[in-house]
Amino acid sequence: MSSKVDSSLNAAGLKPEETKNLPERSPNANEQPVLAGLRELYSCKPTEASYSYIDICMRDSLTGHLQRSFDIYSQDAVFHDPVGIAKGISSVRAQFMALAKIFEHADIPKFRLLQNPPTVPSNVLLIDQDVAYYRKGNSSSPTKTVNSLLTVKLDNSNKILSHTEEWDHKKTATSEDGFLGMLNEERKKFTAAVTEMMVGEKPKN
Repeated sequence: MSSKVDSSLNAAGLKPEETKNLPERSPNANEQPVLAGLRELYSCKPTEASYSYIDICMRDSLTGHLQRSFDIYSQDAVFHDPVGIAKGISSVRAQFMALAKIFEHADIPKFRLLQNPPTVPSNVLLIDQDVAYYRKGNSSSPTKTVNSLLTVKLDNSNKILSHTEEWDHKKTATSEDGFLGMLNEERKKFTAAVTEMMVGEKPKN
């Protein structure tokens, strides 16, 4: 019996057309701070709060006290997209700071939290998003609009353990794809390390 992994499946374990057709759902209270932080990061306006805490205040139904959700990323979180692999919160931070240096701003015309199929655990968030990137803030049209699937795995504290971005919902090559995939994965690790060193970690004020 063959155990070969279907190379057409994305990080959600589904084909691109399957994740694109998943229905939208509403977030629960624990998911809202994570979603708010992700939107901020992809808008090319990251702040320290995007990584270490999000000032999403929710009224407790019993006490009426305001609550604050901290740390959307775990310290050993892994971020993987078609350009880089970043391991650890400082490397993840550097990747999004680099994005903000390349593009003056970005709009997010579509951001859909998807309903998980039975094969996807409840601690995994699936997000279908469109991001319009602008190199110049006064441009009338975006430099590029990218559709992607975000597959975000949370730990028991609702912090992000892994964050995978796949353009057009298509699988990002890894070492599982053979020699070329291995070379591409090592290149991406190098890219992430260089970005962290050259860009630094200081967010926009």
